[in-house]
Amino acid sequence: MDNSVLITVIVAVFIASMAGYLIYLQRRLVIYEKQQNKVASSLPLQAYERLLLLTDRIALPNLINRNAASAITAAELQLMYTKIIREEFDFNVTQQMYISPASWKAVKNLKEKNLQIINQIGQQLPLDATGLDLQKAIMQYLVANPASALHELVSEALSYEAKQLL
Repeated sequence: MDNSVLITVIVAVFIASMAGYLIYLQRRLVIYEKQQNKVASSLPLQAYERLLLLTDRIALPNLINRNAASAITAAELQLMYTKIIREEFDFNVTQQMYISPASWKAVKNLKEKNLQIINQIGQQLPLDATGLDLQKAIMQYLVANPASALHELVSEALSYEAKQLL
């Protein structure tokens, strides 16, 4: 074989191997982009899931059921409830970037309304009131004012939007 044929064969093999490698890289890129799209589309669903959990955790009836109040004062329980609600909310504040502004506003309104109810009722109780007194007063308020239990409406709105993503 003459040198020019050998060089032509080497160049052809090199070009063919480079073309094969480029095709391989292109396929890997397509697979990677598909994986990234899956991850990106799951983030909003995870945000709705977390905010539904937040809504459930800061719902006043659930807050009362999870926290025993027999050995503390109403003022101590009031502080505990407001701290729990704020911490739960703050822990999930970044989820707002994945949901609609209307849904985020609903979650914020739920937090603010629950804090308002707890603080207003807490201020109306006598100084020597117990934690149980505060829990009873909150439950009585919720029974007398069913429209103030926003957690169900917020949960329904979040669930509806999450289902739209599926």
